[in-house]
Amino acid sequence: MSQKKIVIAPARSKRERARFVDLGLSFAAREPHWVPQLRSEMLELVDPARNPFFGHALVELFIARRGDRPVGRIAAHIDKLALLLPCDQGMGPGTGFFGYFDAEDDEVARALLDTAEGWLREQGMNRILGPISLSIWEEPGLLVKGQDHAPMIMMGHHPAHYAGWIEQAGYAEAKRLLTYDLEIGERFPPLVERIVRSGERNERIRIRPVDTGRWDEEVATILAILNDAWSRNWGFVPFTPEEIAHAGKKLKPVIFSDLNMIAELDGRPVAFMLTLPDINDVLRKIDGRLFPFGWARLLAWLRRPRGMGMRVPLMGVLRELQNSRLASQLAFMLIDRIRQSAYGTFRSRRAEIGWILDDNKGMMAIADAIGSRINREYVIYEKALGSAIGGNPESSALVSGDGSAATA
Repeated sequence: MSQKKIVIAPARSKRERARFVDLGLSFAAREPHWVPQLRSEMLELVDPARNPFFGHALVELFIARRGDRPVGRIAAHIDKLALLLPCDQGMGPGTGFFGYFDAEDDEVARALLDTAEGWLREQGMNRILGPISLSIWEEPGLLVKGQDHAPMIMMGHHPAHYAGWIEQAGYAEAKRLLTYDLEIGERFPPLVERIVRSGERNERIRIRPVDTGRWDEEVATILAILNDAWSRNWGFVPFTPEEIAHAGKKLKPVIFSDLNMIAELDGRPVAFMLTLPDINDVLRKIDGRLFPFGWARLLAWLRRPRGMGMRVPLMGVLRELQNSRLASQLAFMLIDRIRQSAYGTFRSRRAEIGWILDDNKGMMAIADAIGSRINREYVIYEKALGSAIGGNPESSALVSGDGSAATA
């Protein structure tokens, strides 16, 4: 008997979006070092009413089935802000995306990628990047190195064989993202310590904790620096006001003043560094379940997190100071100040810095100088889609008909 054909259809209703999320969780659970995530958080990310990313994006979610059995999923999406980027920043006109990619086998993988590509062509796109799930600020890239240890907060974790399936479908590497592991109990090399001590004697420089009592103001300050510092980086898409408010609300429970710093020069904020305690540490212990008792353990952890790893997801220095000795000095001072708090107050032993673009030589040099090492690598792939076959990315109609696709 021949194998049942693969049928791929959109997941648009609330119930189908839940099935899309649960399917992803079931695939992830097969990986030995995966950390169970909160289902409610995963549902929010694909909910147009709750994720502000949908305010500037068109998104279609697809589920693949063999008979009645779900065997894979994928998202295809268009970020209207990414369409406005210069082409030399990696995105720009005609670029669409795929994300949330999971497949049972190579046949399903190819069918899902074909479906995402076809949907993007219908919307007028001629190039596809991915996986990016969904925003560049959420989970960009496919994990290609580092499957042998658990991911930290807000980092994707994927099986090694996905890379081969994507490449067999005609995709090539567009950009590599790196994370660095740092033993924070170790002293920095003498040269770095001298640079930090010199900065501490400079009366123009002040390193101060983020004031959580003025959280909204501090978020605005940090995002203003970020939008300037990263504005010429590959793939940079600025945060919208709605995304800033949403991110501030979501991050506040895991923001501790001693771990998040702003650098001021002559009283003016010019650099920042955010550090998050690794909530995956407690999610692993509660198996990603808030009920019946996981919520109590999570609340206790949030009040007094101790002994967990730390992740530095974001840092930046104003563009006017970049490529100067002062920029490096500020970065070393921020890292040293937070390292002392993480080690002394929170009893942490290791931290992860990143992701960092593989052509960001300045940040890579700083990571090397403090003795960190690459522990994880992600790849964003690209593929030309050929001539677009029409469609309008501004249209509210995402696909015509039932949007389904089938392969024998």
